[in-house]
Amino acid sequence: MSLPSQPEITKLLQAWKNGDQAAEEKLWPIVYSELKRAAHLQMGHERGSHTLQSAALVNELYLRLIDWHNANWKNRAHFFAMCARMMRQILVDHAYARGAQKRGGDVQRVCLDDVAVISESKGVEVLLLDEALKHFATLYPRQSEVIQMRFFGGLSVEETAEVLNLSPPTVVRDWSFGRAWLVSYMKGQLLL
Repeated sequence: MSLPSQPEITKLLQAWKNGDQAAEEKLWPIVYSELKRAAHLQMGHERGSHTLQSAALVNELYLRLIDWHNANWKNRAHFFAMCARMMRQILVDHAYARGAQKRGGDVQRVCLDDVAVISESKGVEVLLLDEALKHFATLYPRQSEVIQMRFFGGLSVEETAEVLNLSPPTVVRDWSFGRAWLVSYMKGQLLL
């Protein structure tokens, strides 16, 4: 079975937005594998003992998506970008809940090297990264969006450029700058 084209997925997304239950039922199996891949990539950045699994992350995302009645998907890339943001928020919510359960006793700050922030490395603490991203977003909103799309959503340079209406070279520059800034921030090397 061949995968539907981007315009076909966009049509299904817009039909789903307009309340077409059949479109939702047809769409979900198509996007599920892509979302699971993005979740798997994201979970690869977490500690090995993380209690949330990729499938659970996608399922929680699905529950949030079906309750989101004001979604206005422009296209496939926009849908996956929003899913990336939602996955990030799910992970942050999960980290806060675990921290609250332990009363903060087990949350530790992790010093990361240049490739650890945006790489295959294990052990990125979600709360520290969330803190860094929030600060980064106040200073550099566009670059923050690029980081979120690429890191949390697994979007390519081209997909990120399409969603944010930027040129691919701008996305590459923002991506490089954002990674360097986040590494410096997380190492405590920025004078703010």
